[in-house]
Amino acid sequence: MPRRNIVWLLLIVIVSLACYQKVPANRYGRILAGVLDRVDRDYYRPVQDIELFEGAMRGMVHLLDENSSYVAPSKKQGFEEDTTKQFDGIGIHIWIDPKTNQLTVTSPLVGTPAYEAKIRAGDRILKIDGQSTQGMAVEDASRRLRGKAGTPVTLLMLHEGETQPTEITLVRRVIQVDTVLGDTRNPDGTWNYFLAGPGRIAYVRITAFADAEKSDESGARAKSTVADLKDVLEHLAEQGMRGLVLDLRDNRGGSLLAAVEMCDLLIASGEIVTVRDRQGRVGHRYDASGKAPFAGVPMAVLVNEDSASASEIVAACLQDHGRAVIVGQQSYGKGTVQELMDLGQAGTLKLTVATYWRPSGRNIHRNRGEEEPGATWGVLPDEGYEVVLDKEEFARFVRWRQDRDMPPLAGSHRPPDESAKPFVDRVLGKAVEYLRGREAKD
Repeated sequence: MPRRNIVWLLLIVIVSLACYQKVPANRYGRILAGVLDRVDRDYYRPVQDIELFEGAMRGMVHLLDENSSYVAPSKKQGFEEDTTKQFDGIGIHIWIDPKTNQLTVTSPLVGTPAYEAKIRAGDRILKIDGQSTQGMAVEDASRRLRGKAGTPVTLLMLHEGETQPTEITLVRRVIQVDTVLGDTRNPDGTWNYFLAGPGRIAYVRITAFADAEKSDESGARAKSTVADLKDVLEHLAEQGMRGLVLDLRDNRGGSLLAAVEMCDLLIASGEIVTVRDRQGRVGHRYDASGKAPFAGVPMAVLVNEDSASASEIVAACLQDHGRAVIVGQQSYGKGTVQELMDLGQAGTLKLTVATYWRPSGRNIHRNRGEEEPGATWGVLPDEGYEVVLDKEEFARFVRWRQDRDMPPLAGSHRPPDESAKPFVDRVLGKAVEYLRGREAKD
C-alpha cells in the first residue's frame, strides 16, 4: 500500500475516534503524519509503511483497555474464524509437547477429516506436506494444516503407542466448531446430554456465543449457538428433562445478541441486560419477549474465573431473575461492548464503546486493579455454592473433560490407566445436588 494511503488511513482512524470522543484532534493528526513522513525519509534503515501503521495502531490501542485491539491484516482471517467458529482445515487442536518438543495432537474434532482418519489425542505430527515439524512453531503448523476446502494435505503421523510412522493424506473441509456440547459422546459421536443417576437432569455446555454468519460448502448455514441450544432443549424436553445444568465454565463470550437470545429462551419476562454509554446513559435495553419456551425448567449455571462477557450476561440475568442457582467461582468481570471498524486492507479495529449492566443495576465489569476480595464485579456464586479449584485440580478437570469429549474407545491410542484415581467434578456435583434436592421438595 502506498505511503500516502497509509498516512491518510491512519489520519482517518484517529480523526474518527476523536470525533466519537468529541475531542479536537486535527493538530495531533498533522503531527503524527509529519512523524511518519520523517521516519520514512530519514530513519537509518528502510521501514515498510504497513509496519509503521501497525505499530502506531497497536501503540494507540494499548493505551485504552484490554478488550480494545488492533487486528493486523495477517491476523484478520484467524480473528474472523474465532468469531464465527468456522474455518477451512482438517479439524485438530495441536501444541508442542514440552516433554518431547514435538508437534502433538491434543484432540481431534469429531466428524472432521482428522477424526475420520483415526487421528487421536497424543499422536505426533512429524511432517506436513514433506516439511519436518521439528522446531516448527504452532502458528506455522496451523497455517500449513489449514487451507482452502477441497485441497489435500499429507501428514507423516506417529500414532501414540506405535513405533513406525504412517503417512496420511487428508482433504480439507469447512470445519464448523460445535459450541453446544453435552456430557459424554455416544459411540456414533452424538452427545449424551443426560447425567447418570435419578432425576432426568440434563447437562449442556456452551463453549462460545456464535452467530450463524457464513455458509459451508454445501450452502447450509453455519452453526448458531442459540439455534443449536434450542434444538437440544426441545429434544431434552421431549425426553422428560426435569432439571438443567448450563455449564459456562471457560466460556470467554462472543456475540451480545446470542447472549440476549439465549436468555430469552429461559426467562418469561423482564430485563435481560442494558448497554450504557460513557456518560452512563442507557443506549439500549434488552427485554424478554415473553415467549420463553423453557422458562419453567429448574436450572443451575456453572461459572469460573474464565467465564466472561456474554457468558456473564447470561449468568447474571438468570441469577437476578431467580431463574438459576450459580455454582463455582467468581467470573472474569468483562462487562464492556466492542464494535468492529473495518479498515479494509489495513486490518480491523476492535474498540470498546459501551458497558453492559445486569438487571439488578450492577456493572459486571472489573476495572484494572479491582481484584480485592469481596469485590462485586462479574458474577458471584450464590451463597453456599462457591466451589474453588486449585491449579492441580483444574488441570485434572481439563484432561478429564477432554477424555469425555471423545466417543468410547476413540479418545486415544493408549490403553486406559486403570490405576488412575477417578476424577470427580465437584462443581457439577454441587449443581446436581441442588437440582435433585429441589425436585425432592417439589
